[in-house]
Amino acid sequence: MYDVRGEPGAGEAGYVAFVEVAWGRYLGVARLLTGDPHRAEELLQDCLVKLYPRWRRVTRGGDPHAYLRRMLVNGNVSLWRRARRERLVAEPPDGEDVRAAPGDPDEALRRALAVLPRRQRAVVVLRYYADLSEKDVAAALGCALGTVKIHHARAMARLRELLPQPDQRSEGVRR
Repeated sequence: MYDVRGEPGAGEAGYVAFVEVAWGRYLGVARLLTGDPHRAEELLQDCLVKLYPRWRRVTRGGDPHAYLRRMLVNGNVSLWRRARRERLVAEPPDGEDVRAAPGDPDEALRRALAVLPRRQRAVVVLRYYADLSEKDVAAALGCALGTVKIHHARAMARLRELLPQPDQRSEGVRR
């Protein structure tokens, strides 16, 4: 239940309403952060479970959306660290070339995002998918604005290398 300002209420009904409104949006963010739909659902569920006991304090003193975004980023780092420790294999896996992606542009983007280091991926996802300003991304990641700008620039340069560029001639642009 939302109050007259459109903010979620501090009670259990406010929490339930927040989850109903935010589930789809943050599931997409989690999918792009983790690169795996199953881990994304697990990450979002874990974060929402951890958010519930803190709900009254979060709604009283801050923005629950910002708090949940920060929980997702931190939770993804924890998942990444656990997964990194658990992946011992006899032979290294074959490298995957993201440029060899099938014709689906969304699939190519997901594969290219998976290649980026986790902080760069988080900056790109929060900046473009969650539509946050650079200042808000810095707050969500707990780092300086300059750090966000550096990660953004490096990520965009790498994505330009990995993703096929549209043919400018087919778009009517003259050289």
